[in-house]
Amino acid sequence: MTGSRTFPTCEPVDVVVIGTGAGGGNAIRELCRNGVSVVALEAGGRLDPERDFENDEWTMFNRLTWSDPILASGDLQAPPVWSCKTVGGSTVHWTGAALRAQPHELRARSHYGALEGAATVDWPISFDDVLPWYEKAERLLGVTGRVQDLQTPNANYLAIKRGVDALGWTMRPNHLALNPVGVFDGRPACTQRGHCMQGCSNKAMWSSLNEAIPKAEKTGWLELRTMCQALTINVDSTGRATGVTYARSDGTLEEQKAKVVVLAGNAIQSSRLLLNSTSPMFPDGLANGSGLVGHHYMHHVTGSSFALMPFPVHGYKGVIATGLIDQFSGPDPGERDFVGGFNFATDFLGPGAMSIFAKPRSLIARPDSAQSWGAPLVEMMDTYTCLAGIHFFGEDVAQVDNRVSLHPTLRDAHGMPLPMLAYADHPNNAAMYRYASDRATEIWRAAGAIRIYDAHFPDTHLLGTCRMGDDPEASVVNRYGQAHEVKNLFLADGSVFPTSTAENPTLTIIALALRQADYVLQQMATGDL
Repeated sequence: MTGSRTFPTCEPVDVVVIGTGAGGGNAIRELCRNGVSVVALEAGGRLDPERDFENDEWTMFNRLTWSDPILASGDLQAPPVWSCKTVGGSTVHWTGAALRAQPHELRARSHYGALEGAATVDWPISFDDVLPWYEKAERLLGVTGRVQDLQTPNANYLAIKRGVDALGWTMRPNHLALNPVGVFDGRPACTQRGHCMQGCSNKAMWSSLNEAIPKAEKTGWLELRTMCQALTINVDSTGRATGVTYARSDGTLEEQKAKVVVLAGNAIQSSRLLLNSTSPMFPDGLANGSGLVGHHYMHHVTGSSFALMPFPVHGYKGVIATGLIDQFSGPDPGERDFVGGFNFATDFLGPGAMSIFAKPRSLIARPDSAQSWGAPLVEMMDTYTCLAGIHFFGEDVAQVDNRVSLHPTLRDAHGMPLPMLAYADHPNNAAMYRYASDRATEIWRAAGAIRIYDAHFPDTHLLGTCRMGDDPEASVVNRYGQAHEVKNLFLADGSVFPTSTAENPTLTIIALALRQADYVLQQMATGDL
């Protein structure tokens, strides 16, 4: 057990927060700064960046990842990866891309219109509602190009820019939550190791492990309980949340009483917990009167493209996501056979991941897509230092039957039902993938590439399943992430996204968590919670 305070389990604390990542970590900091007593439950352990982070992609993958089984079906090539089971959640391994959603993306139904087979809706909040919280989040994170200077591009960026410039397109430095030069908020400058996704050992990259949790602990209002997996959120006869039952690593079960519960896992684990929290009042799962908990799961339409250049690039050096091409995510899509947009970001894989995920070009990755093998794989790895890489990520279409549910018999080590994830690609996704992949090829050819390799790795941005909305019959939470049916239950993660937007979701998750924490504080002050 870590933390600067110890609270008894039998007496209600003000708030229990489940999860310590982007949403949970920021909610914890804001609540504790305002004198609210918080117990934070984290299913994983707490790592020391200086002692526990290594410049090895698979060592850190195994050290950070929530590896409990997720039973995937449909068009998923594999279950999502890189959902982290550690203090800080997935902010420990992210690339730092801190992008705002665009105004038109929060009006997806109005802007794109109806789409057959899709459940596209407008968000219940506008860009203007979120903007002050984006700005606060950017100040807390020290986002480059917003609060700090932009980072210096690396060689991978410059290799890609050759092609972008030749095509007359625009590429710019990305907005990142890292310190490009000098100290910010006590965190040192980036040393350009190139291992952003393995954890930033010198804390130049923002994470809730490095910033939000330590600040909350310094207030004296936080008890952080690690290796504690939440199993159920409990309610009384009136339907009010009373606390959380959780399991310690040795299997011991405990219940922490609380006046308010904030659930901040991710779209899979949060909906799993709600579905497992049954009671006479909520026989189909907590806050599930609409029957929509677990539904509308989304990730992003993603793909990576690598090119063999006629000169050394050493693309693995420096910040991974230093560059962005965002002209394909604007409100005016031009002549396309799909709706929605996508972005390109500079990207690079370590040799281990590259050797596994690189595949010959295909329209969209499928389980039967062949990996590179034999002589082509040897050639690619022999020329690894001459490779450059780019990644695209675009709006996934919400569909009601893309969903998380509970397996009827299979359980994890604590007896909790395993999550089942059913996902079918919408035709719009395949059209976007083809278009984005073709644009990547244009870039490489214009840059003078000798050979092109496509890669497709399991998706990592987990969104939807507890969508936000004003109508309790068509959504799970309201515009503040407050459960329609359980007044003192809040969700603070990507599960509340009604649509996916084209941007990396972390900054939006943080902005919504900050907005929610302010609302919770107001409600507590007036006695409404």
